Amino acid sequence: MTHVTVITTEGQTPFPPRGGSGAPPSPLTAAAALGLLPPDAPPVRSLYVHVPFCFHKCHYCDFYSVVDTQDRQEAFTDRLIGELAALAPYAADGRSESGGKKGRGGGGGGLRTIFVGGGTPTLLRPALWERLLAAIDRCFDLSAIRAGRDEAGEPTEWTVECNPETATPELMALLAAAGVNRISIGAQSFNPAHLRTLERWHDPDNVERAVAMARDAGIPRQSIDLIFGIPGQTLDDWLADLNRAVALGVTHLSCYALTYEPATALTARMKAGKIHPIDEDLEADMLLATVETLRAAGFERYEVSNFARTPDDRSRHNLAYWRQEGWLAAGPSASGHALVSLDPSRGGVRWKNVPRLGDYLESPPGCAPVVEIEEPDPARALRERLMMGLRTVEGVNADSILAHAAAAGGGSLVERLSRLARRLRDEGLLRDDADHWRLTDRAFPIADFVIGKLTEQV
Repeated sequence: MTHVTVITTEGQTPFPPRGGSGAPPSPLTAAAALGLLPPDAPPVRSLYVHVPFCFHKCHYCDFYSVVDTQDRQEAFTDRLIGELAALAPYAADGRSESGGKKGRGGGGGGLRTIFVGGGTPTLLRPALWERLLAAIDRCFDLSAIRAGRDEAGEPTEWTVECNPETATPELMALLAAAGVNRISIGAQSFNPAHLRTLERWHDPDNVERAVAMARDAGIPRQSIDLIFGIPGQTLDDWLADLNRAVALGVTHLSCYALTYEPATALTARMKAGKIHPIDEDLEADMLLATVETLRAAGFERYEVSNFARTPDDRSRHNLAYWRQEGWLAAGPSASGHALVSLDPSRGGVRWKNVPRLGDYLESPPGCAPVVEIEEPDPARALRERLMMGLRTVEGVNADSILAHAAAAGGGSLVERLSRLARRLRDEGLLRDDADHWRLTDRAFPIADFVIGKLTEQV
């Protein structure tokens, strides 16, 4: 997250809550972030829910999670339900706890996407899932999600992340009945040796069982996460993983290069010389093989690491992130973003919930306590539009980007970006067609480098 104007709990900066005046709530909560929005701000149409429980901390993972001992699941669900009710007024056509409408008008249809991630959301006990699903239905308008399309005819989505070991027919039936239409399964690899390197504890055969359970329950879309570049992994190993995933008939694949995040056990093992990253040329070969193999199998890349069988199979929730749309955030460590207006040059408000389950559970009912709030900033918003939009095959609208640049930095910034875009185009790294800037196939393997060249101009 880019830091420009930041308000934190350590140094609380007073600002008026929405519709009023005076100091923000204490402790600082997401309500303070949402209070920065003007009354005519567009309603939020996406929701992210973070369930932090895991039965084991995988060595590569830097997402917030805690090892589950079953003793805090009920308290967490109670707190989460209260938070969802407090967020509802900022969602399109959200509802009050009694079921009456009190959210912002959204043109009909309410939320477009929901994503429940973690952690391992499927570790929640079924009885708690029933309560959580009922609360989401009570607080938000899910009519577009249940219809499968919004008012513009675009696909809608409700995704739940799933560990293969925790999938059960009972849970899949519960999710399907509530309107969940997509399951994202964390396979990472089908090779037991590579799973051990990642400290990933699941039986590879259970991935296929989880896919079958989801289908049998009536959940039509299944996605699988895979990781390449694992120490000791060969190109043949990676191709075997890809082909096994394709053979399952899933609609979407996310294929990530292994990254060594600073605070993970995997990075500590690397620094201690216990494991060694694979050769960069081999990793590049794996990336090229990914694109070629999946294209031959009927998948098209629509983002640096994501592949879908059809445009309708793309992750609509992740597209909301990449397009810099708004989303509400619930649960410890969850980050939210709400637009000030539909004019992208005005940016939006960002916040991050406290990343500690104990603090989250001990906080008063309502919006969660936060550790960080970022006020709207046109320059930050422009960097984020470039950073996220250029990761996708649709790219960014060049005219809109340059208009945003004029608002954020004047004519000199417009000239710098235009000049660099022309140079990148001449080098075969950027396409400039149909008034859009898009990365070329040659540029995707070095996307971070190319995008960084543009964002550093801002």
